[in-house]
Amino acid sequence: MSGRHESLYGRFLAPVVENLLINRDSIRQIDRQIDWPNTLERLTNPQVIYPRYYETSSFHGIENGYLCKDAALSYDPIMQYALPPNETWVRQGLIESIQGLPERILDLGCGTGTLTVMLKQAFLGAEVVGCDLSPYMLTMAQLKSDEAHVEVHWRHARAEDTGFQDDSFDLITIALAFHEMPPGVAQAVLKEAYRLLRSGGEILILDGNQKVLRQAPLLSDLFEEPFIRDYAAGSLDAWLGAAGFGAVQSRDHWLVHQITRGVKGVRDRHPEESLFADVEAVEEGEWVMG
Repeated sequence: MSGRHESLYGRFLAPVVENLLINRDSIRQIDRQIDWPNTLERLTNPQVIYPRYYETSSFHGIENGYLCKDAALSYDPIMQYALPPNETWVRQGLIESIQGLPERILDLGCGTGTLTVMLKQAFLGAEVVGCDLSPYMLTMAQLKSDEAHVEVHWRHARAEDTGFQDDSFDLITIALAFHEMPPGVAQAVLKEAYRLLRSGGEILILDGNQKVLRQAPLLSDLFEEPFIRDYAAGSLDAWLGAAGFGAVQSRDHWLVHQITRGVKGVRDRHPEESLFADVEAVEEGEWVMG
């Protein structure tokens, strides 16, 4: 990977990841499978204006972030080691936290579409949309849904300005995105999610455990994540509440991750009670474990 900054990741982890853990032959094979020019042209929305932070920040030690083929091709090989204890288990925990049977699902900041495809496989009757700001990541996502033989709609847009109609989704998921955003952008994304959800719809967020990141700041230094300290200092619960969501709570997930849930149109009557309360029970003033 080019454009490496000299960070803890660059000095210590990058050589291990790149030389021992990543299968370069496999990456080259995937690269050859993809018709990059035509797929990028089809998936790219020319009206999208990239925020300056997204164009200039280094994510995971790669300059220009996700706006390059190198980042898209190397993302999955890195993530299988970056989500302990197991990437599939971590993502599956979010899916198992979903209540009800959503008919229309939006995965914001979908990246290469791993969670998006898992959502479609879990809810085969639902319409599933994956939205990301990088057409390179969406190109990888398209390959992934094709290989899984599932229909997913991919959309190139900013998560805070998707262009979808009000009240048009039952479920919105956001995985591993907020620690890569400035706090102001993160809160704008949550306001957009609130606008897009129907009343009673839920939002589920998977990301780093803010409490653990505050207590162990060295974890924030391991990877090139320019906004992770801002994320660690914040509170997803508070951000969701400020965006209008109710029944907001977080729980630890495999210690270093957290899952946060909120519901549109439900008053937060007893926020101190148990996580993931049943929506109907909340409306009746009761809390029941979901």
